[in-house]
Amino acid sequence: MINKMIIKPMWLCGLLTLIALCMSSIAYGQNTTEVDATTILKEQSTSNNTLVIGVKEAPPFAKIEGESFSGLAIDLWKEIAEEQGWDYRFQEYDLDGLLSATSNAQLDVGLGAITATADRAKKMDFTHTITSSGLSVAVRNEWSSGWLAVLAALASPAFLKVIGMLTLLLLGVGFVAWLLERKANPEQFGGSRANGLFSGFWWAMVTMTTVGYGDVAPRTIGGRLLGMVWMLTALIIVSFFTASITSALTIGQLSSKLNNADDLVGMHIASVNGSTSASWLQNRKLKFENNDSLSEALQKLADGKVDVVVYDAPLLRWTIKQEYAGELQVLPITLARQDYVFALPDSSLIRESINESLLKRINSPDWPERVASYFDGDK
Repeated sequence: MINKMIIKPMWLCGLLTLIALCMSSIAYGQNTTEVDATTILKEQSTSNNTLVIGVKEAPPFAKIEGESFSGLAIDLWKEIAEEQGWDYRFQEYDLDGLLSATSNAQLDVGLGAITATADRAKKMDFTHTITSSGLSVAVRNEWSSGWLAVLAALASPAFLKVIGMLTLLLLGVGFVAWLLERKANPEQFGGSRANGLFSGFWWAMVTMTTVGYGDVAPRTIGGRLLGMVWMLTALIIVSFFTASITSALTIGQLSSKLNNADDLVGMHIASVNGSTSASWLQNRKLKFENNDSLSEALQKLADGKVDVVVYDAPLLRWTIKQEYAGELQVLPITLARQDYVFALPDSSLIRESINESLLKRINSPDWPERVASYFDGDK
């Protein structure tokens, strides 16, 4: 009886001890998991590992000059990395390469004029917004200068080319008319060769414009057949010529009418391949010309080959100030809002640390002035 009483408490003690050991193992496993996650975060967030920072050159956010990297996004990253004690190295990418490397976790942070979009959010993560702006439109300065714009358009290479071709055509028709009429109709097409050619040119001009003074008219069958063909041809030429003049006279008024996306319909638009502006234009079903770089698109605008360039407003302003001051301008309209961010791989362990340092800076009172100094080209 005594033995049974002794054995029963011992059995209970053993059971309680076993339960206690199991609970300790579970708690230890949980602590180990927490320690492992914390350790991974610390390892990725310390100078023991070198972070790979992808850079897409896009002044004023990111500028690359040889081995030197600068710009708003670059300088901001340098401050954050120093505060967090991270080692890093820059690696240059084009836009598609940067986005692909970020979504595939081949780099730790992507820098440049990176905008947060719904499509990109499916493949990667973002930090808090650095600054917000939008898509805008660049035009030639002549657009907003009234009748000076009209005169500039009338003196443009394209318009002068039309005038030159028309003059050559009139001379050609007049020359044929002179050949056909000079002997049979010396009163109107005779005299010296210069007088005869001028009479032929005059007849071709009067016939084309349907003025019909009647002072010069062909008498031969060949001359009259030429007149019939020329009158029919001139109808088409006058229509084309009228359209060219109308286009030249209205180009100076376009800036006052371009207030939103609908006003872009019918214009010759240029943008940059693979950019958010190109995607926006495609979604709006607006026809546009793709270019490999912003500088290439703006050069075509300056040369009169396109009417407008649609792109990120801050990048337009910075590039125009640096390369096309006095030639081009950015209209004060916003076609679509854009938020600029750092790009990160999904589930990045350094996202919170970056955001903590980032918020300290973008919430500081001098942040708007600092951003403006980059956008205005002072840095």
